[in-house]
Amino acid sequence: MPNRLRSLDAFRGATIAGMILVNNPGSWAHVYPPLLHAPWHGWTPTDFIFPFFLFIVGVAIPFSLGRRVEAGAERGKLFLRILRRSAILIGLGLFLAAWPFAHLVGDLGSLRLPGVLQRIGVVYLAAGAAFLWLGRRGLAALTAVCLVGFAAVMRFVPAPGGVAGDLEPGTNIAAFLDRVLLPGTLYQGTWDPEGVLSTVPAIATALLGIFCGQWLRSASLPSQKTTGLLTAGFALLTLGWVWSFWLPINKNLWTSSYVLFTAGIALSMLACCVLIMDLRAPPRWTAPLESLGKNAILVFVGSGLVIKTMLLFPERGDGSAYTWTYEVFFASWLGPLNGSLGFALANVAVWTAIAVFLDRKRIYLKV
Repeated sequence: MPNRLRSLDAFRGATIAGMILVNNPGSWAHVYPPLLHAPWHGWTPTDFIFPFFLFIVGVAIPFSLGRRVEAGAERGKLFLRILRRSAILIGLGLFLAAWPFAHLVGDLGSLRLPGVLQRIGVVYLAAGAAFLWLGRRGLAALTAVCLVGFAAVMRFVPAPGGVAGDLEPGTNIAAFLDRVLLPGTLYQGTWDPEGVLSTVPAIATALLGIFCGQWLRSASLPSQKTTGLLTAGFALLTLGWVWSFWLPINKNLWTSSYVLFTAGIALSMLACCVLIMDLRAPPRWTAPLESLGKNAILVFVGSGLVIKTMLLFPERGDGSAYTWTYEVFFASWLGPLNGSLGFALANVAVWTAIAVFLDRKRIYLKV
């Protein structure tokens, strides 16, 4: 396997395309159910997107840091690089949350501190540090502690005034910790899907990705690697499903069963990408996905800024440039539901074209 996996870039690109698709419908009142998150327990395809990205973060760590560690690079200096990248990711997330800034004048306390990029930054920091200083047994032990420890807290530690084992929105121990530890605005008012406690099992998602990355960098035959990915994927998916009878699959809580279930699917998807792209000449249709994957953070931040900016500019009547674009160019001839989907797909197409152009010019946002 080459040091840079084209399949991993493509998998990352497909994940970012999925993020843009589900984050930017023309109208939230008209969205096909598979493109919405599960309201609470359970899952939809949309609930796979974020854990896929965190899993990919983990897979990339042995490729980006493994050679340096093996060459004897000073771990302290490598950790400073990890810390820097983490800080940039968190900073970009806060910038995106604060944009366009006017609403925060005199009211900084309303800024939402957690978010997608902030979680990615924290998870990368923890997983990167674990890779530097823990061996495989240490990584396995830390993964188990994150998963079993989180499950034990959710099942046996009650929120003040509550009962142990409460998994309902806003009243469980994770929601209580969000209200205590996260100043500012919580996404759901009394709790946040990127909250404090749920970040612990999210770290386990990246740690499982590290094991995958180590396996892909090993000296095993390519056929053994893909077989191993598929076997491990089926095992984790099954284990997650079995665990869900005791601790339900839940994206908002990032439950331990959700971690295993989604990691199993991610392993299977990555195995398919490896079979298609890394063991033979990749087909042409994968090239745009690779371009998206190489500039994933730029595309995610850029798409978010554009949409939030469109919401600032009013049209002639009520609404914004966002709703006007949806209604005039999409809903007017596709109808509300298909028009909403068309708007989202157009966003994906535009940002894919931008990513392809930047890739050809060798322009990348590196953090």
